[in-house]
Amino acid sequence: MTLYASVLRLDRAAVKALRITDLYSLHRVVYDLFEDVRTAAQKQASEPSGIQWADKGGEQHYRQILLLSDRQPKAGEHGEVESRPLPEGFLAHQHYRFTVTLSPTRRDNQSRQLKPVRGREAIAAWFTERAPANWGFSVDPLRLQVDDIRMQQFKGKAEHSVTLQQATLSGYLTVTDPERFQLSVASGLGRSRAFGCGLLQVVPLIE
Repeated sequence: MTLYASVLRLDRAAVKALRITDLYSLHRVVYDLFEDVRTAAQKQASEPSGIQWADKGGEQHYRQILLLSDRQPKAGEHGEVESRPLPEGFLAHQHYRFTVTLSPTRRDNQSRQLKPVRGREAIAAWFTERAPANWGFSVDPLRLQVDDIRMQQFKGKAEHSVTLQQATLSGYLTVTDPERFQLSVASGLGRSRAFGCGLLQVVPLIE
């Protein structure tokens, strides 16, 4: 599968014209760059969209959104998109430096509801535990950093109020299951991927 890494750059005029105020408006802008190739049944079954994104913020004049997708984005009405395929062999290394924004949750045993994992140490432990079995890599816990934790609130579909905890982690990983690792990069990690979570940003460490 060919994956496309892209950057969407939005100046202040584009942010204003696109009415970007929260995660839901960013979600709308990103998804408008792609044709939705899923059937109604696939959407109902929560099949991955093939689109991931991460809001990198920016300086005073520009806002940058990183994209990873299984098809090329089209040019938007506002802003500029730069896109290129991932180089062959990019996901064939064993060691990487990484950054990822996630929405860490656990299911409560009594209520069966998903609850956010609270605190930097708990989030780091949650990530370290899940990585080998779920995502095909292990992380060095001594070099794992939880860089940022924030609560996001926005109105979703039908004006439904959504509260989302996001945690940004960085560190070093070692691939333990190459096939699962490549699938994790292609489809994203964890929940809330439609709202800017799960994009595993990696840089190979060349021995």
